[in-house]
Amino acid sequence: MPLRFLSGFRVVDLSQFIPGPYAAQMLADLGADVIKIEPPQGDPMRNFDPPDDDGLAFSYKLINAGKRVLQLDLKTEDGLACAEQLLAAADVLVESFRPGTLERLGLGRGRLMELNPRLVHVAISGWGQTGPYRLRAGHDLAYMAVGGGLAGSGTPEAPVMTCPPLADHAGATMAVVAVLAALIERISSGRGAYLDVSLMESALAWQAIPMTLAARGTPPERGGHMLTGAAAWYQIYRTADGRFVVLAALEAKFWSAFCTAVGRPDWIARQHEPMPQTALIGELSTLFATRSLRHWQGLLDGVDCCFEAVVEAGELADHPQVAARGQVLRRPNSAPLVEALLGLRHDDGPPPSRKPLREGNVQAVLAEWQ
Repeated sequence: MPLRFLSGFRVVDLSQFIPGPYAAQMLADLGADVIKIEPPQGDPMRNFDPPDDDGLAFSYKLINAGKRVLQLDLKTEDGLACAEQLLAAADVLVESFRPGTLERLGLGRGRLMELNPRLVHVAISGWGQTGPYRLRAGHDLAYMAVGGGLAGSGTPEAPVMTCPPLADHAGATMAVVAVLAALIERISSGRGAYLDVSLMESALAWQAIPMTLAARGTPPERGGHMLTGAAAWYQIYRTADGRFVVLAALEAKFWSAFCTAVGRPDWIARQHEPMPQTALIGELSTLFATRSLRHWQGLLDGVDCCFEAVVEAGELADHPQVAARGQVLRRPNSAPLVEALLGLRHDDGPPPSRKPLREGNVQAVLAEWQ
């Protein structure tokens, strides 16, 4: 069933690619009516993957499900006029242009204030609206590099990139949090808000602990800190059949339970060996490499030791915990879509439902929003 937390709220989504569209989708999942406005050539995400039979990339359909899509050319008088009518009736504007682009289109902050002083406008950009990098090109990997998200992740030899892109999704989540807070504030003030959300800074916001460690002379080097690969008891291991498992036995009771279950009680006292625990990691690596994933699951699934298999993408929907919670939605057809619904349940209900992407009619939407 749909959530109604934002029922009656109207959102104009002028964004493209991942961060803005994902933020707008979350608002739609919470009950808002979201209209996505695209240029005549469409959001580039339409061609991000090989097209399905309907001519659209599956990733575009996934990240824009729950919305109605209109195509308007904001560089024309008619297109701009239609957009202004929608913005005058909207509660929220989500956009991800480079700083200055909206002004050049005739929709700068002054004009938006004239159209709708109650509008909550969230501007999502890579680097933020100010600073020397404000107009610099970038994508998730660049934002993660500058925002600290890569420095501590990976092996001593090299950082690793994450999938899905973390800064994009962190920025989208930050945008939604900011929009909801601004809508609450608007109740008492009657005024909208301008919200500057940077993807780089959304990753940077998670870096307080690493930065403090660095300031104290002990930066969390890749492979040198308990959370970056230095601990045997907080580690990823390969099994005999080429699968991967994780052990996250931070607490002594979990580590003790693991060591007892695998018949190595002599390891219990070694939890606090100096890091990196290269020798102990090697011994556990050798152990896990002797048996298949199925063997280790049979031995350890019932043991309270923070052991889990690394679940592959094709297995996620059928994982017993995922299946029990109902967050994955399969849309079967000749080219199936598998959606991950909003990770939220209201009053013990299921995750909120989500309609497929729909093409909208400009005049119908304008009439509806008046």
